[in-house]
Amino acid sequence: MASASRAPEKLPQILVLNPPKVLKFKGPFTTVVTRRLKLRNPSEKKVCFKVKSTNPYCYCVRPSSGVVEPGSTVTVTAMLQPFSYDPSQEVKHKFLVQAVFAPPDASDPGAVWKRASPGELMDSKLRCVFEIPEENDKQDAGGLRLRKAARRRHKPWFASAAALKRGRAAPLPVALLVIGAVFVGFFLGKFIL
Repeated sequence: MASASRAPEKLPQILVLNPPKVLKFKGPFTTVVTRRLKLRNPSEKKVCFKVKSTNPYCYCVRPSSGVVEPGSTVTVTAMLQPFSYDPSQEVKHKFLVQAVFAPPDASDPGAVWKRASPGELMDSKLRCVFEIPEENDKQDAGGLRLRKAARRRHKPWFASAAALKRGRAAPLPVALLVIGAVFVGFFLGKFIL
C-alpha cells in the first residue's frame, strides 16, 4: 500500500508576540494611527522575521524584516495610513509574522529566507480591529447633561483605495487650487505685460 505524501508539519512560532492575536487601531482615522508589536525571542538562537499585511497599501511597517537576537525583543511599528472609515464595513485586514531560525554565521537575512524550506517556517496571524473612541457624556456647570456632539465624518483630501478601485477620485485640496491659480496668473501676467 503506497503512502500519500503529506506536507511537512509547521513548526510552532518561536517568537512571543505582544499583542498575541489582535492589533487594535483607535480612530479617528484622519491621521496616521500607530500600533506597536513586540517580537520576543526566548530561544538561544537568532531568529529572522518578516511582517506582511493583507493590505500593504494601507500600512507602513518598520522594520518589516530583521533579526531578533537570542533573549532579545524587537519592536515593530505598524502605521495605518489615513482613510475614510465606514463602521458598517467589515474589516478583514490581517498581519502575518513569519520567522525562521538563522544559522549562527548568517550575515545576510535575505539569504536565510531563500534557503529556508517550508518546513522551517513559523508563522503567526494577527487580526486588525478598528475602534472609534467613545465621547464621554459631558456636563455643564449646572450639572445638566449636554447632548453628545454629532460626529463629523472627516474625509481626507486624497482618495481611499476603495474609492480609487471604484473609479472615483477625491477632490483636490483648496491649497493646490490656490497655488495653481497663482501660477496661471503669474504666467498670464508675464505674457500680457
